[in-house]
Amino acid sequence: MQNLHIATIVIIAANVIISLKGFNDFSFFEKYKFNIAGIRRGEQIRMFSSAFLHADFSHLLFNMLTLYFFAPVVIMSVGVTYFVIIYVASLIIGNLLSFYFHKDEYHYSAIGASGAVMGVLYSAILFFPDMGLYLFFIPIPIPAWLFGMGYLLYSIYGMKKRLGNIGHDAHIGGAIGGYVLTLVFAPYLFQTSLWIVVLLAIPLIILFVMHKLGKI
Repeated sequence: MQNLHIATIVIIAANVIISLKGFNDFSFFEKYKFNIAGIRRGEQIRMFSSAFLHADFSHLLFNMLTLYFFAPVVIMSVGVTYFVIIYVASLIIGNLLSFYFHKDEYHYSAIGASGAVMGVLYSAILFFPDMGLYLFFIPIPIPAWLFGMGYLLYSIYGMKKRLGNIGHDAHIGGAIGGYVLTLVFAPYLFQTSLWIVVLLAIPLIILFVMHKLGKI
């Protein structure tokens, strides 16, 4: 994993540089964060720029470490061009889903690369569903497919209950982007890993049904 592709380095560098600028420049941070009122005024750049801003160093570090570990998996599996498409598309889809669910909440704001990073993570899970993922305070590796399902279900619950200061909808949108685009770019997964394709679709179906029923 030490040999990072230049594309990953550029993405990480952009996140670090822009986040540091945001840490030290409040007006810059306010101008480019995801904000419903700003977007509805026509400032669509926020849909993209907000994904390069972070709340603090720990927020930035967590997202960049996740990208550091899983970007090489996706690049190895589908190539750098498709990796970049997955990253950018997951970023945008995550923010679009956030806008959809919060479009009438003019005060709503969000920042962070989590949607884009989740897209990369879920792409990696589709390719290597049995790889072990370690969570804090849990010394036993969790199968990636189980983590994927569990995290999506938790995010749906978090959306419904509005848990914490977390953009659960952006995480789900990013995961949807990574899931769908990976299957578009690597349709052979329907044959080689149909079971994981179906399992990871279950939380997405639950979200769709809950939304249609007005439960979320």
